Amino acid sequence: MKKLAKSPWMLHYDASSCNGCDIEVLACTTPKYDIERFGIINTGDPFQADILLITGGVNAQCESVVRQLYEQMPNPKVVVAVGICACTGGVFKDCYNIKGGIDTVIPVDVYVPGCAARPQAIIDGVVKALEILEEKRRMYKEEKKARKEGPCSGSDEHN
Repeated sequence: MKKLAKSPWMLHYDASSCNGCDIEVLACTTPKYDIERFGIINTGDPFQADILLITGGVNAQCESVVRQLYEQMPNPKVVVAVGICACTGGVFKDCYNIKGGIDTVIPVDVYVPGCAARPQAIIDGVVKALEILEEKRRMYKEEKKARKEGPCSGSDEHN
């Protein structure tokens, strides 16, 4: 993995999980697994977050919250679905209150399956998310530069 320009901030949200995956996400922050060695900063503020890490399936109560958290995050951003429930709805997908995985509400960049997902798999998913985030940042800068330079910049045709 190449060196990051800035420490990515990660927001963890429990959509409607059984807490199995949440416990494993918390294990990732302990000295044994130490996800912070990759420069990750855990935050509770979506306005500062680069990575949205979600556990659990989507139900009617949390659908708007998941969408709102995603929309509040600045671009570029990456979403990591942790656990089979976040990926597909899991064993609860046929229940009356589960709409499915996170990708039924927002786009997902990285899927980390498992019931519960192991800390090593979660860290692998976050490292993959960091690579995707760096690529999105590069593309975002290029798009911003292209818009700034635009076809009309520097010409007198429109004056």
